[in-house]
Amino acid sequence: MARRGVMRSAASRVFAVLVAVVLVAGALTAVLLVLDAQRSARTEAERVTRSVSQTLAELPEVASALTAGPRAATAELEPVTERVTRSAGVDFITIMTTEGIRVTHPDPDQIGRHYLGTIPATPVARTEEFTGTLGPSVRTIAPVLDGRRQVGWVATGVTVESIGSTLLPRIPYAIGIALAVTAAGVVGALVVRRLTRRVTGDLPAREVRDAVSSYESVRTLGEALRAQNHEHGNRMHTAVALIELGRTDEAVELLTETSRQSQALVDQVTAARAGDPTVGALLLGKAAQAAERGVDWEAVLDPDTPRTSLSAVDAVSVVGNLIDNALDAAASGPDPRWVRFTLARAEGGGVVMEVADSGDGVPPGVRGRIFEPGFSTKPAAEGGRGVGLPLVKAIVEGAGGTLSLDAHPTRFRAELPGRRIP
Repeated sequence: MARRGVMRSAASRVFAVLVAVVLVAGALTAVLLVLDAQRSARTEAERVTRSVSQTLAELPEVASALTAGPRAATAELEPVTERVTRSAGVDFITIMTTEGIRVTHPDPDQIGRHYLGTIPATPVARTEEFTGTLGPSVRTIAPVLDGRRQVGWVATGVTVESIGSTLLPRIPYAIGIALAVTAAGVVGALVVRRLTRRVTGDLPAREVRDAVSSYESVRTLGEALRAQNHEHGNRMHTAVALIELGRTDEAVELLTETSRQSQALVDQVTAARAGDPTVGALLLGKAAQAAERGVDWEAVLDPDTPRTSLSAVDAVSVVGNLIDNALDAAASGPDPRWVRFTLARAEGGGVVMEVADSGDGVPPGVRGRIFEPGFSTKPAAEGGRGVGLPLVKAIVEGAGGTLSLDAHPTRFRAELPGRRIP
């Protein structure tokens, strides 16, 4: 119980991961909404400044005042720009001569001085961000034409500070959306935790994996024993029928060949004294399963192979799942159909386990996904579960080993450390 208290249950770990993801998603949502609001505010400022500048530049009164001289233009146009500045919600409107000398400005001391900003070389409108007397601002300058002759410029601007102030009312909205997303995600995480707990109880993730491994071990052993029993049953029935037909010699030959094939594999298994006897029994059953499916079976066992650090359950799960996948691939592939299992000593005292088959192989586009939980190249109707290979990878890597896939022919190679002798 103390150990259970220290180790978090699988349901709690799933809940913690989901909540972390939800919090990150909520924070990103808030940031994206604020950035979008900032972009929208700037776009609106560019639209307003362009609209005001072009509208004023097209007024005949503005062109007429500029042709009358700087002083007359200031007297006539300063009240106009003040009214438009207030009504349009901009920070400044500057009307100037073609040389850029101001005739209007929010600060009277700036009238008569040169405009701070980019004046286009040709009479076209231009929008930019520039730092002037009022600080950084988004501004649009537009030419004032008297017929085809240019007589001045109109510049309208909104300071960056004003643009930033428009974001303040939108921040609570962004935070509200982010909180709603977070709340919905937390509720979803609670539901997932409840569903996970129904399946796994309060078991830690390690014990859940061990339970899955135990199930896979029982499944693959059961299939192997069923195939072995089925094969022996068929041969015994055939032998009995031959005896009843008086063909005793053929019956004896059939039983002798059956015994010889089984004994060859038994001799290999028993020769590996340091190996796992459970895995040896599994291999005997898998040989029968291969024969039942019309697949040539070959097992090459190095008698000097040490025992792996895996438990009997995990060892059966690893070997059984790899062989099951190979049998499925070979049985659905072209002739000749074969599966080869190899067990040998690795450098450094470890164990190398290889399972090769004659199947069509794993398509290149999905090789990177075959170890993902839930992914399977098998249709559901054919038993595709998406559990075996991810479980094998978790068991092998959990024991400090590696699992790799080679093509031409398809071959899974597991390297495992040997069991330490106390």
